Amino acid sequence: MLAFAALSLLLCAAGRVTFAFTDGLLPNGNFEYGPKPSEMKGTVVIGKNAIPNWEISGFVEYIKSGQKQGDMLLVVPEGAFAVRLGNEASIKQKVKVLKGMYYSITFSAARTCAQEEKLNVSVAPDSGVLPMQTMYSSNGWDSYAWAFQADFDDIEVVIHNPGVEEDPACGPLIDSIAIRALYPPRLTNKNLLKNGDFEEGPYVFPNTSWGVLIPPNIEDDHCPLPGWMVESLKAVKYIDSDHFAVPSGKRAVELVAGKESALAQVVRTVPGKVYTLTFAVGDASSDCQGSMVVEAFAGQDTIKVPFESKGKGGYKRAVLRFTAVSPRTRIMFLSTFYTTRIDGSLCGPVVDDVRLLSVRRPLHM
Repeated sequence: MLAFAALSLLLCAAGRVTFAFTDGLLPNGNFEYGPKPSEMKGTVVIGKNAIPNWEISGFVEYIKSGQKQGDMLLVVPEGAFAVRLGNEASIKQKVKVLKGMYYSITFSAARTCAQEEKLNVSVAPDSGVLPMQTMYSSNGWDSYAWAFQADFDDIEVVIHNPGVEEDPACGPLIDSIAIRALYPPRLTNKNLLKNGDFEEGPYVFPNTSWGVLIPPNIEDDHCPLPGWMVESLKAVKYIDSDHFAVPSGKRAVELVAGKESALAQVVRTVPGKVYTLTFAVGDASSDCQGSMVVEAFAGQDTIKVPFESKGKGGYKRAVLRFTAVSPRTRIMFLSTFYTTRIDGSLCGPVVDDVRLLSVRRPLHM
């Protein structure tokens, strides 16, 4: 009995520690546990605590996969249920984290009516508005990542629809909300870039096949891709080797919006010193076909790397040699062209295994 009690205490303690560090779905993060019939009026949820583990505000609907809205069939990406946020509606959940650590929230969302839908994601005092005008996948669902630094051990994750549509139900569907602790990588003598292999990044849902969108930094004070900045009007896509072809390791970045989708990092350099920037360019094996070009910039120097994609994977390596002209050099990648699949969804070249090293000058005899 004593041993059982000790084991139970140990498991409880481990559970508390794990809860603060867990990478994965929030409790009932996929909304598979719903309101009681008495807490619903049609599809509308009645009562702020009707959805287990969540607190809701405003016009919130509980949607079953296959439910119709006019002529449109509502599809849920994971499981059988999702929620829809009407005008000024929100959902929130309290989460235990570690103060001072960086985290990324990943969630899936779909537009249902309006073309200008937005979502406000916040963990006080940080917040960001994620525009949903551009749909990147063909099935109507996209996964988004948003990052923050925890100011407290107990936080509230809030997703809010600031819309002002005439029809209060014309809001986005939300499903599968997860969190992941981020561990910003340190510089090494093998790479002057941080996270050049993109292995450190947001949570990727194992049962979805469309990757995770990293929003521009104008929407996000902390990038979900540690070390990097998205300096563009549109997102880049974070992909994994379980669903895509990745040149190296398990993660990579797909440049999905032409010159409106740029990835950058500022590194310390010594003026007058010679450096080599090496990287891989390929395709994600996602039926993204055609002539692609990745442009790489290092300060005032640039290189264009063409890649003919058959949409079935493969990659090539490229090298940019340059001389630093300032103590800080901006390394940036973008895709020269917009590329789309046959179904019209956006796609583009993959960038991975980015390395920056100084060149040792040969000794003069």
